[in-house]
Amino acid sequence: MGFLTAFLYYACVFVGLVGVAVAGVFVGKKLRDAKDAKNIKEAESETTIEQ
Repeated sequence: MGFLTAFLYYACVFVGLVGVAVAGVFVGKKLRDAKDAKNIKEAESETTIEQ
């Protein structure tokens, strides 16, 4: 019974860490997309002002 309990515990920890990693990837992608959109918007406005 001890092995099964330890296995389930570590399986739950593994699933939790994978969930945190996946959430980090999605949040990082969302933040990067927002930053890229902001930089494109700023670059377009600078180009418009210079012309």
